[in-house]
Amino acid sequence: MPNAINNNTDTLKKGVSVVVRPQKAAKKFEKKILIWMALPAFLIYAFLYLYPALSNLLYATQKWDGITTPEFTGFRNMQFLLTQDDLFRKALGNNLRFMFVVVILQTSFSLLFATFLLKNSKTNILLRIIYFFPTILSSVSVGIIWTFLYDPNYGSINAVIKAVGLGEYAPLWLGDEKLSLYSIALTQVWFHTGQMIVIYVAGLQQIPKELYEAAEMDGASRWQQFKGVTWPMALPTTAVVVAYTTIQTFRAFDLIFAMTGGGPLYSSEILVTLIYNTAFVSQKFGYASAQSIVLVLLVLFITWLQRKTLRLKDGAK
Repeated sequence: MPNAINNNTDTLKKGVSVVVRPQKAAKKFEKKILIWMALPAFLIYAFLYLYPALSNLLYATQKWDGITTPEFTGFRNMQFLLTQDDLFRKALGNNLRFMFVVVILQTSFSLLFATFLLKNSKTNILLRIIYFFPTILSSVSVGIIWTFLYDPNYGSINAVIKAVGLGEYAPLWLGDEKLSLYSIALTQVWFHTGQMIVIYVAGLQQIPKELYEAAEMDGASRWQQFKGVTWPMALPTTAVVVAYTTIQTFRAFDLIFAMTGGGPLYSSEILVTLIYNTAFVSQKFGYASAQSIVLVLLVLFITWLQRKTLRLKDGAK
């Protein structure tokens, strides 16, 4: 009897092993198929992104005009960039001011409009579409349109100013060193606020209605509801909006290039336009690579700092 039980056990184990082996083989085969299917996409990604990024690190240590043989200079490009390049510091200051204005205005307007367009009524949906429409336009076309609007002689903005009897105070807008950067910032806000409204609406609609009902029962006003419920619950969405807006301000090359080209007198020059001019106008590709590395590190640091600040506020609540 014990021998029969042992024989049955051995037979059962063999049967199980026979079943398990094909399953393991099938899983290994599936893994191989997935790897081979992902390989073309990875090769394209490596060719278009990884290889240029790694090459950029090498070019940053070289003096190269894009034609002749590169000359290795070590960290000389980075040293000059961080210690002696006044134009880079000016472009960096312009970029930080541009970022500051756009992030504050775009985040504020998008959150404000999103709170009023929260309900999925026909009117609100139509308004969301209208506000989102500028986002689908190309940056160059938006730049050209707003360049005409800002024109001091024929632009609609100055025409309105003159019509109300304030023609002597009509500014030059893009031709004024003090106003050119902020004029472009307003264009950037108009361009992308609709996109941020959609993101905020999606985030605000996830807030439980019970929180607002409880606040109403406690006699909270609309402002108190916004301050105590909407804003704390919207912090994760705000982190996304602020980070995305920040990245947009550091890559606003096409808008600025179409409107001012960085002028007048470098007053609207930001880092991406400076890198373009350094590489393709001055033909200093090695130095432009060093500038681009600083730009990437700066964006990463600012984005990390913003997210950490918003998380601290979220934790404090």
